[in-house]
Amino acid sequence: MPRKPWSFKEDRRLMELAKSSVSLEEAAKQLGRSPDAIKRMALRLGLSLKRKSDRKG
Repeated sequence: MPRKPWSFKEDRRLMELAKSSVSLEEAAKQLGRSPDAIKRMALRLGLSLKRKSDRKG
């Protein structure tokens, strides 16, 4: 299945979510993409997202 290209708006939204310490899974839900797609793009953009299991509380 071909990957859907990321728009500039989606890149910016992912940056905002990462700054807000949103989990990888939550970012995937909000952007309508798979957690793997979010992880790949976060790495490309130099962002850090945590998995729900990595979070405390």
